[in-house]
Amino acid sequence: MRQVLLRLDRWITGLALNGACLLLATVCVLGLWQVVARFVLSQPSTWTEEALRRLLIWCVMLGVVAAFRHGALVSVDLMLRLSRGWFRHLVRHVITWTSLAFLAVIAWFGIDLAYRVRFQTFAAMDGISMAWAYAALPVGALLSMVAVIGQHLDARNTELDNAQ
Repeated sequence: MRQVLLRLDRWITGLALNGACLLLATVCVLGLWQVVARFVLSQPSTWTEEALRRLLIWCVMLGVVAAFRHGALVSVDLMLRLSRGWFRHLVRHVITWTSLAFLAVIAWFGIDLAYRVRFQTFAAMDGISMAWAYAALPVGALLSMVAVIGQHLDARNTELDNAQ
C-alpha cells in the first residue's frame, strides 16, 4: 500500500508542478500581451487582467502541492532540527495531521464556495463560470493532501537539509 501511495504521490506532484509551471508561463505571456496591447497598440485587452488573476490562483494551488511534498513550506523547522528520536517522530505526526486538517477545511469550504458561485460568470469573459476559478481551492487542497501523506511516508525535507 505504501508503494502505491508513493507512486500516486509522485505522479500527482509531478503533474501539479508541471501544471503550475505551464500556468506561470501562460501568466507571463498574458501579462506581456496586456502591456503590449495597452501601451504599444493603445487597445487595452479587456479579458487578460481577469484571466491573470484566476490563473495565478490555480498556479499557487498547484504549486503548493510540490511545496508540501518537498517540505518547503514554513513549518516547525527549528523543532525538527533540534529533535531526535521519538520527539522528532511526534513533531512529524503533529505537522502531518495539522496540515491534513487545514487542507480538509480548505477543500470543504472550497467545494461549497465553488458550488455557490456556479451560476455566476466572469465579467470580462462572458459564459465562463466563476466556479472554475474557485475550484482551484478544493482541487489544490485534495492534491496537497496526497502530497502531505507522501511527505510523511517518505520525507524529503530539502528546505530543512539546506538550512543554515
